[in-house]
Amino acid sequence: MDKYGALAHKYGLEPTDAATYAFEIMNARATRLAEDPWAVITHAVHLSLVYESRARGLLCSNQQARHSSGFGYHDAERFSERDDELANYHSAFQIEDDLSAIDDPRQESIEDEPTNAYFALDQAIQFFVELGWSRRTARLGLEYIAARLIRTGTRLSAFESLRRDGNGPALLDVDHKSWLAVLRGVLGNQHRDRSHTSEGRGILLRLMSGEGLDELFEDGALAGLIERAAPEYTSASTGRV
Repeated sequence: MDKYGALAHKYGLEPTDAATYAFEIMNARATRLAEDPWAVITHAVHLSLVYESRARGLLCSNQQARHSSGFGYHDAERFSERDDELANYHSAFQIEDDLSAIDDPRQESIEDEPTNAYFALDQAIQFFVELGWSRRTARLGLEYIAARLIRTGTRLSAFESLRRDGNGPALLDVDHKSWLAVLRGVLGNQHRDRSHTSEGRGILLRLMSGEGLDELFEDGALAGLIERAAPEYTSASTGRV
């Protein structure tokens, strides 16, 4: 603890954490047979502290942090941790404006300001609630998806990450098929042929672009997709209690 205490504090950990890693490394036969065992221990403790610090920031295990060390993920952060609105700084919500309406006087001018990210998330939750979801479950699921979107940086990356996520379906108490339907609805169908369609943009991006709930409800395919994925709907259709 004395030897590695300062190193542990550098990464926001306790000397006991460093001592634990050092003890585990000392038990390894390769360490005892090394030409400079203390150099091996110091290097291994340093790496363990780095990955443990990353794991706590990413809200994952030490082993997962080691596997994701080359991907440049940033630490998990809440929506409220920054003064600026999410839409103003995060690349996942940056879209190119269509200037044709400005250049062509025959087009209607856009008077409403773009919906901010927080309002879009609340509107998305309301959309789910009116389609049979409980407000608590809808908020839990959408905030979980939004947090992954912030972490990965793009809708495609978030979709691929969440598609293989076993926690999402358990969190919402839905099967994997319904979970995929929710992801397609919220983040959009990620097939490249659908990228420029309403289906490909998804609920969050459509709300961020200024569309309202009325326009989403007019999209019968989208409304049906979210309604059929509701836990209450799937429980009734499968006979679960």
